[in-house]
Amino acid sequence: MKKVLTIAGSDSSGGAGIQADIKTMSSIGVYAMSVITAVTAQNTKGVFAVQDLDTTIVEAQLKAIFDDIKVDSVKIGMVSTSHTIKSIKNMLCKYKLKNIIIDPLMISKSGYYLLKPEAIKELKTLISIADLVTPNIPEAEELSGIKINTEKDMKKAALIIKEYGPRAVLIKGGHKCSDATDLLYFENKFINVEGSRIDSLNTHGTGCTLSSAIASYIALGYSLEKSIYLSKEYINKAIKNSFSIGHGIGPLGHFIDLYKKSGVNFEL
Repeated sequence: MKKVLTIAGSDSSGGAGIQADIKTMSSIGVYAMSVITAVTAQNTKGVFAVQDLDTTIVEAQLKAIFDDIKVDSVKIGMVSTSHTIKSIKNMLCKYKLKNIIIDPLMISKSGYYLLKPEAIKELKTLISIADLVTPNIPEAEELSGIKINTEKDMKKAALIIKEYGPRAVLIKGGHKCSDATDLLYFENKFINVEGSRIDSLNTHGTGCTLSSAIASYIALGYSLEKSIYLSKEYINKAIKNSFSIGHGIGPLGHFIDLYKKSGVNFEL
């Protein structure tokens, strides 16, 4: 059993964050472990409060895992403060962790700032040790300092972010109006990861799910590029089979195959 670690915040509604990561990893067939960086009060309608955990308990969680269990890949999501980000980077370097995927969460779909503005500089230093960083278009704009309106802009932003030091950059195209094609910059070439837009309101946790899927497939031995394609297929299926549980943006169908086997009837 391959072991994958998620370092992220908790989502009380279960649609994103640690909860989405564990669902994704488990459904792909790896053993999921978690280090919680923050507790959020959120539901399908938005994020209403965030309590960052003290850096000492974040470090203690990391140490407890690294001292005992071999970690095959790491996904990093919500990391709000400079002190926490610096501590995570130091621990990953100390224990020589490999296969690091960073989903640079900055703003929730409801507009809640998940990353403190003063922590952006420190986040860029964390990105320097990543194998892959997966910003959406607003996050890529924040990291690159440019406005993204065209594919040419996406390419320019990817090159700027690559200068921070990651092995590869994947800019997600879900915020584009025309399609959902992602742009991968890897080994000095641009690769379009094709994707058609799926008409669904229920897209809570898509970024968390994609990055967790990539970390899972890499842990299973797939190449980075193949892992991205497999993860794209996984998330497309999860969005197509998403469902409503509240009054806002519902969760993805992470366990759709299991749901079908159990005879669960839910609204698609």
